[in-house]
Amino acid sequence: MSIDQLQISDIVAVLVEPSSTQQKIISKQLNEVGVINIITKTSGAETLDELSSLQPDVVISALYLPDMTGTELVHQMRENDSTSEMGFILISSETQFRYLDPIRQAGVIAILPKPFNAEELRVAMANTLNFIDPSNLSLQEFSPEELEVLVVDDSSMARKHIKRVLSSIGVEKFTEAGDGLEATKILENQYFDLVVTDYNMPNMDGQELVDHIRKNSSQASVPVLMVTSESNDNRLAAVQKAGVSAICDKPFAADTVRDRILQLLDYLI
Repeated sequence: MSIDQLQISDIVAVLVEPSSTQQKIISKQLNEVGVINIITKTSGAETLDELSSLQPDVVISALYLPDMTGTELVHQMRENDSTSEMGFILISSETQFRYLDPIRQAGVIAILPKPFNAEELRVAMANTLNFIDPSNLSLQEFSPEELEVLVVDDSSMARKHIKRVLSSIGVEKFTEAGDGLEATKILENQYFDLVVTDYNMPNMDGQELVDHIRKNSSQASVPVLMVTSESNDNRLAAVQKAGVSAICDKPFAADTVRDRILQLLDYLI
């Protein structure tokens, strides 16, 4: 089924919410934006037990569940081959970085505030459609299958999610690095068309990596896309000053990444 045929009404969602009242409220809001196939669960364990057989398109979860957190739920999903590729959306009133960053690193479609409005939910569902069937997200005019991409992130789950999004737009050739220092060594021996990097990493962070590429690398002009959950304006300003080509927030939508890459590649040709 192509993305043109796929509709929000085709999405199968598992809603994990311990409160029956909240289940009804969120289900009603999902119905209002077109999601009609909703399976409700009240705990993480119950959800994990049934996901392999249910095979939903997306799991929509609260952060705090009776037996685990939404963070633990998505991490366990990512560790299981039968559920690792499922979409995940978090609904939470939590705003603290230390609670939300592990969710972002696991690779999620969206983090919705509680309460959220109809437009925020509509955008999340549109991103879910692209996640399910990204056939309209290609970079065909740039022969994406020929692009050499270096993905730099200390989280293996984050690297896997980034690769999945880039694969959805046609990219096939990936090299991975677990931090900036490892990336600098790889850059000494291999040329790339694009570097995608996180900000917060051990040994050498994203800013230091960008600075190294621009000042000390034979690939000083390579486009660098930073995908990060960093929210400190001063730090982000320093990264931009160091010479990053573009910045995307985590969680990010596939079409946002596609548009950023199109802009970067278009600038080079």
